[in-house]
Formats: sequence, C-alpha cells, structure tokens
Amino acid sequence: MKNTQTSIPKTFQRKIILYNLLIVIAIATVISYYNFASYKKDTIATETKNSQNTIHLLSDRLELAYHEMINLLLNCSERQSQFFSSYAISDNSYMELNASKVLKDYCAISGYSEYIFRLSLYDKDRFFLQAGSLAGSSSDLDSIISAPWFLERLNQSSLQYTLTLVDNPFPIGRGATPKIFPLVRSLNFRSGQKPEDSWVFLAISPELYADTLESLDSNRLVYAACADNTIIASLTESPFNAQEIASRLNAADALEGSMEVSLEEGPVILTWQKNAVSGLLLFEILPVDSITVDRQVVGRTIAIIFFFCLAIGLILSYLISRQLGRPILRLLERLDLVAQGDFAPDASIESNDEIGIIGRRINQMSSQINTLMETRIQGEKEKKDLELKMLQAQINPHFLYNTLDSIKWIATMQKNSGIVQTVTALSALLKNMAKGFNEKVSLQQELDFLNDYVIIEKIRYVEMFDIEIQVESPRLYEARIIKLTLQPLVENAIFNGIEPSGRFGLIQIRAWEEKGTLKVSVTDNGIGMSKEQCRKILTDTSRVTKSTMSGIGLPNVDRRFKLVYGEEYGLTITSEPDQYTAITISLPLEIPS
Repeated sequence: MKNTQTSIPKTFQRKIILYNLLIVIAIATVISYYNFASYKKDTIATETKNSQNTIHLLSDRLELAYHEMINLLLNCSERQSQFFSSYAISDNSYMELNASKVLKDYCAISGYSEYIFRLSLYDKDRFFLQAGSLAGSSSDLDSIISAPWFLERLNQSSLQYTLTLVDNPFPIGRGATPKIFPLVRSLNFRSGQKPEDSWVFLAISPELYADTLESLDSNRLVYAACADNTIIASLTESPFNAQEIASRLNAADALEGSMEVSLEEGPVILTWQKNAVSGLLLFEILPVDSITVDRQVVGRTIAIIFFFCLAIGLILSYLISRQLGRPILRLLERLDLVAQGDFAPDASIESNDEIGIIGRRINQMSSQINTLMETRIQGEKEKKDLELKMLQAQINPHFLYNTLDSIKWIATMQKNSGIVQTVTALSALLKNMAKGFNEKVSLQQELDFLNDYVIIEKIRYVEMFDIEIQVESPRLYEARIIKLTLQPLVENAIFNGIEPSGRFGLIQIRAWEEKGTLKVSVTDNGIGMSKEQCRKILTDTSRVTKSTMSGIGLPNVDRRFKLVYGEEYGLTITSEPDQYTAITISLPLEIPS
C-alpha cells in the first residue's frame, strides 16, 4: 500500500508534466513557425519595396534623360533663330559652321552627349548639319533617308514619342552600336515644304540604359524593355524568359507595381515601372527562393521564444500537478484508511470541484459499506440466534425416541390405538425436527412432516379444524423447500386464528408456480387481523413463546428465507378481521433434475 501511495502521485505528476510539455512544445513550434513565416514575409515585403524603390529611381533617371532628348529634338525642329541670325549673311559656309556649333552645344548642354549617337538637321535646299558622339560622313544622308523606318517615324503625330529599337542605318565599322532609338520630326519653321525635305533626326544609343543599369549590383535581375517587348539592356543572363515577362507587364493596366507569379522556374516577384510617353519598361525579377533570410537572427529569436515557452510550461506543469496532486494524495490516504476498516467520513476530501465530488462519493461509499457491514453483522447475529433457538427446541433425540417407543409398546399391549397413533406421529415429528437446521427437503417431505404435526393437534383439539392441501402440478412435489417452514405457519393458524374464534376451522394449503418462483400459501378462516397487525407481525420477534411446539415465530421464518434466498423472498400476510388470514411464502423454484 505504501508503494502504491508513493508511485501513483509521481506517475500522475509525470503525466501532467508530459502532457503540458507536449502542448507547450506544440504551441512553441507553432509560434516559432509563425515567427519564421512572418519574418520571411516581412523580408520578402522589404526586398519587394527596395526593388520598387530601385526601379522607381532608375525609371526617373531614364525618364529625365528621355525628356532632355525630346527637348533637344523640339528645339531643333521649331527654333530657326537658334541656328541662323536675323540679318543677312552672304557667306553660306560661315552660316553652316555657326549652326553646327549650336547643334554641338545642344548636345553638350543636354548632359547626355555621349548617348546622342547622331543629331542631324536637314533642309533640302539649304543645309545638312550633323553632331553627336560619332563623326559623320557624306553618305549619312542617304543612309537615314533609305532606312525602312524613316518615313514611318517622320509621319508620326507630334505627340508620339514611343521609342523602338531598330537597326543602325550607319556603317557599324566606324564604332557604331548595332541598334539605336530613332526620333524624327519635320522642321516646323520651314513651312510650305514636304516633310521629307526638311527634318531633324535624333539617334539615341541603347548604351544609355545599359550604363544606367550598371550602377546596380551585377547579380540583380533588372531589365529594360521597349513597348514592343524587346529587351534593351540587362545586368546578367538569367534562366527566365525576360521577353515573355515584359509582354505580361506591358499588358498590365498599371504603370507600376509588384506582383508574385509562378513561372516554370519557380515563384518570383515582379516589380516594374512603365513610361507612358516613351513606352520604356524597367522591371526586376526576384526569385522567392533566392531572397535570403538572416537565419542566425531568426534562429536566436526562435530559440528564445521556444525556451521561454518551455520554461513557462515547466512552471505551469509543476504548479498544476502540485495543485492536483494534493487532493489526490488525500483521496489515496482516505482509501487506505477505508481499506483498513475506517469508514468514518472525512470532510477534508470534499470540495466543489471534480476531485471534491469524487471525495464526496468516497465518503458516501464508506458510509454505505459501513451500513452494509452492520446489516450483515446483525443478520449473522440473528441467524445465530435462530440456530440457537432451534437447538434449544431440540431435546436429546435418543432418550426421547426410546421413551416414546416404550410408551408405544405399553399402549399397544393395552390396545389403545389413540395413544399409539399420537406417539407414532410425535416420534416422527421429533425425528424430523432433530435433523439439520435450514436443511432443504422436498415439498412432499415437508407436507408429510406437517401431517404428523396435524395428527397430534387434531387429537388435542378434538377435530376442531381440518386441512385441505392443493398442489398445482405434480412436479411441484419435488420442489426444494427449507424444512420446518409450514409447521410454524399452520401452528400460527391454529393458535392465533381458529382457536380464539371458537368455531370449526378450515386451513387451506396451496402450492403453485409463478414466473420461476414457488408460491405456498396457508389460509385460515379464523379471527383475522387488522392491516396494522399484518404490518407489525413480521417485525416483532418477541412473539416467539415457549408454548409453541417449534419455538419459531413468523418473523424468524421470514428472516430465515431472506438470509438463505435474499431480501426479495420471504413471507407476505393479507387478512380481514373475522374473515381470514393468508400467509404466502415466496422462494426460488428448485426442482432437482
């Protein structure tokens, strides 16, 4: 018992701690995962924002350069006074020289002269001027006019400035780039002429975009594209189809933004910005898997959270197990006392919680066990008393049998049949009474025993009563019944029912089967009794008197049945004053096979 008392609380505490730790570990894991996911999400959001800022700065820088180019184109196409003075100059060569200087100054003032590949000003009858990063030649005019895109660009609306990458019309051998951005506008100050007779031509080098992107880290996937999805410049080669991505972004309604998309190569974040006038697109591809997370910081944070949760879990587990362990220990101590036979209630184990309810039930159980034990002890005492009374009712059988046998032979010799019959019946009666107490006999044997008793009583009362016996089925004669059951009931019917009435009496004995139960009733037509007397008669053990032959009253007969068969069996009494009294026995039907 001591081992049980010490081991169970420890096991219980271990279980509480284990379960709490599992819950805490699960919570800590979820929190850690959430923290990591949030950190990664914030990192992705930060990288996306940085990418947006970078693209925005690059786009603003390129848009400023683009506007400078447009302003240069407009100045050349609309302001004649910038190239030619208002007074007459006879020397035409001097006029062309002066205009060429102005053209060069324009390129220098723009701040992007190195990316102005060629600036050409043409008037059919007057001049053909050129400036830019590449020296001109006599064939340049034919190269410009014969380019397949020339007339299309010349005839564009004055509001169209979309840049498109085309083949360079000039000989590449002179250091020219293979592609250029052409802009062509007719000279507005030369009215009355065809557009192709006077125009200004501006060729922008795509190196402007390549050099601008080189200000970034070389491992970034940043691209510049035209409105027709042609990639102008990029920092590095990548496994992504940049032209397809440019097509998707140009199809978007928004001029700038970011979005996460899934490509064949994996999930990526795209940030972009478009120039509504030039149609130029800048975008960056951020592979989600390549976004680095500071795992050291995340690891430290997660470790702190995890161990903090673990510490709280251990403390709570200890407090909870201790709080629950104390009342459980009290319950175990109380059960130990109950096992030792102490059934006194203990108020300390009762409370309003679940454990207190268990304690209340233990106290109730202890009280019920105590009551049952007292009842059993009382029953055993009564059983012993009954056995004692039966032993007291028995006399020395051998001496009595020899005496009765001598009387029988004297009466036989004197030819007195009444004495012979009486002595024979009394001898048989006493012989049966002298045998075992609570012995079970057949119903037939019990009726034969009763018949010996009736013979004696009829001689005593001079045929004052008669007996009728009715058994429902012949098989019931074999039913087992406790010996000395019917005699006290018939004795009660004679002494307390028929004799006080002063008239001839009839005692009816009936046996029948009812739902597996043997029923035997003894009914007399004596003085009867009230309901109150019926209720008290089975509980008044003082009714046993020495004047009765058996010395066993009705309460003892009822108690014998309850002790042998159970509380649901025994005697029931019904009676009506001056009419009848019926005593019914109920016992299990036992027929030997």
